[in-house]
Amino acid sequence: MPKMHLKRQPHAKGIFHNDRRTPRVSWSTFLRHPVASIKSYLGIGVVVPARYFTGAFAVLLSIIVLCLPSAYAVEGPGPTADVLGETDGKTVITVTGADTHHDSGKLLLVTVNASGVPGYPVTNAETLFAWLDPNHTVMPQEAVVPVGQSAEEYQRESEQEMTSSQDAAAAAALAYAATLGVNADGVNVTMHVDDIGGPSAGMMYALGLIDKLTAANETGGATIAGTGTMDKSGKVGAIGGIRLKMIGAKRDGATWFLAPESNCDEVVGHVPDGLRDVKVATLDEAYQALAAIGEGKGDTLAHCTVK
Repeated sequence: MPKMHLKRQPHAKGIFHNDRRTPRVSWSTFLRHPVASIKSYLGIGVVVPARYFTGAFAVLLSIIVLCLPSAYAVEGPGPTADVLGETDGKTVITVTGADTHHDSGKLLLVTVNASGVPGYPVTNAETLFAWLDPNHTVMPQEAVVPVGQSAEEYQRESEQEMTSSQDAAAAAALAYAATLGVNADGVNVTMHVDDIGGPSAGMMYALGLIDKLTAANETGGATIAGTGTMDKSGKVGAIGGIRLKMIGAKRDGATWFLAPESNCDEVVGHVPDGLRDVKVATLDEAYQALAAIGEGKGDTLAHCTVK
């Protein structure tokens, strides 16, 4: 009984080597036998050793794993918005019942782009690339959002936090403006920024409203960014992602950054070159810092320091 060969013999000289290494195809052979050359190069009709199948399967499995949803959340620098101007063709802070004044500079609220949270999935591949990028942070999802939270619940919570933040900022700003001689009676305020949630823009909303209600050119033409929650009493509170927010501020032209004093331990050592941080704990401190920057006296303001 004739023996069955496990490997077919070459049928065109120069297509295969008789060992088990990757077949080589010469240019002259390809021109004479194009179909056979392609088949031989791809291994069609040739029994491939098991180790090659194992390697191919491992590669395929790795690709599949990288394409699966990640159990981690990824954050990076998000967009900024000038609270003294417009976004998406709409005025960020609209005031009725009082005169408003133009400022030649910008007051930027800053944000963080978050993926891997409900409604915004991220793949393992994206997580890996973010982990390698110093301008992104990667953390377990449960450290960012409650386990089991739905996309609808996440969106609703973010919107509620933003609305509450705007209401508190408006109340604190109107009360502070009154101390500056502004008649705040009958003033109505609406604030608008699409696709941004959470409470961390409160301080910048408050500063923007005061700036609009006062005749002074507080910024002096500078681009000033900042972050921090704001309660109705005028206290500035801590926020998350401040390192990434400073990166976004510098990217969009800010030269000054107002940071909550309670976030100073995360600020120190992470301020981008060309950006000057200023620590603030209250709306009054934030406004006085804003005015000092506008008057060219910002260098006298306190930096964040490690306690």
